[in-house]
Amino acid sequence: MQKIIRYKLLFLFALSLFAFCGNEKPHEHVGHDPQQHQEVYTCSMHPEIISNTPGSCPVCGMDLVKKETGKKAGQYPELEALLKPSNEFAISTVTSTTPEQREEDIELKVVGTVAYDTRQSGSISSRVKGRIEKLYIRFKYQPVSKGQRIMDIYSPELVTAQQNFIFLLINDPDNTSLINAAKNRLLLLGMTSIQVSEVARSKTPKYSVAVFSNYSGFVTDLPISANSIPSDGMRVQTSTNEELSVKQGMYVQSGQPVFAVYDPARAWILLDIFPEQQSLVKIGNTVRIVPETAPQQNFRARINYIEPVFRPEAKTLTARVYINNAAMQLPIGSRVTATIFASSVNASWLPKEAVISLGRDKIVFRKEAGGFKAHKITTGMELNRLIQVVTGLSPEDSVAGNAQFLVDNEAFIKVYDK
Repeated sequence: MQKIIRYKLLFLFALSLFAFCGNEKPHEHVGHDPQQHQEVYTCSMHPEIISNTPGSCPVCGMDLVKKETGKKAGQYPELEALLKPSNEFAISTVTSTTPEQREEDIELKVVGTVAYDTRQSGSISSRVKGRIEKLYIRFKYQPVSKGQRIMDIYSPELVTAQQNFIFLLINDPDNTSLINAAKNRLLLLGMTSIQVSEVARSKTPKYSVAVFSNYSGFVTDLPISANSIPSDGMRVQTSTNEELSVKQGMYVQSGQPVFAVYDPARAWILLDIFPEQQSLVKIGNTVRIVPETAPQQNFRARINYIEPVFRPEAKTLTARVYINNAAMQLPIGSRVTATIFASSVNASWLPKEAVISLGRDKIVFRKEAGGFKAHKITTGMELNRLIQVVTGLSPEDSVAGNAQFLVDNEAFIKVYDK
């Protein structure tokens, strides 16, 4: 009896096993595909956190979300965008803007300095080698007038020339050619016609000869040379020491400039133009000048000349504005601010807040599906809170109106700093 029961149980087991195998569909291998059964969980704020089971993020404590793989991942584009690194892609509702093509009137804000008009400057020099017997100039910036006596010089060469002239007048009065030659020599050595006539009348040489100024203005003892007052109008660098370097009793050489004379009524304003502004500034542009010493006396003028070289001490171009300083009396060396009204420029413009400067690189956040992506552009001038876009954007592109809202870590800077 027990054998019969045992055979029946074996028969039922075999029958059930046959039925199970008959219901299995061909080519399906349930439980052998790891992509279908292996579940992966991650943190939406820290995608580097990976777990095989649900739980909380060990960094921020947020619940882990299931990360879809394969084809199913495309069902959640928002999650895909959220999981991208923050230094490459940002999700935000910040207002966007587009480059605007329009013509803008250019007004350049620059600074400058009031300087002597070197075209009106002159020098008082000695035509002979000698000693300064008497000096009538006592301090720097002392005003002088044309024809004013500056100093008296004793010169052996000048005394000898006078004696030759007197000798001809006494011993050979009919030799007109030699007498005229001796007279002209005295004139060339710096004596005036009145002084020569006095020597001819008195028949006595003058051992101390007066030197007169040929200019009116302020006197300094700065010599006019290639290193001090160049003819191209560079700023005059003067010593802060008010004491004259030229003293009574000193010896001077023939042709040595002793004093420089500047006319304060004739001046020019030297405006500093940066390289990126060079193409916008032209001769004839109107300029509004605001002196720092008298802001209420602002006035308009025109650019008269643009120097063709960069100044070595400032690395800027210089635009000259000639002014008549007789009425305004602007102090030489004082600073001014100026607005240059340049030509209009038709260009593509973005608000200044939409562009981030990383030194040489300029970055905007261009709008894409689901968020904003950092994008490098080339910019031009900056004007009235606007920045010119040269390359990198098309008129159809949208960018974040305020790019600063989308930069929250230094990893962004590191990406564009390589």
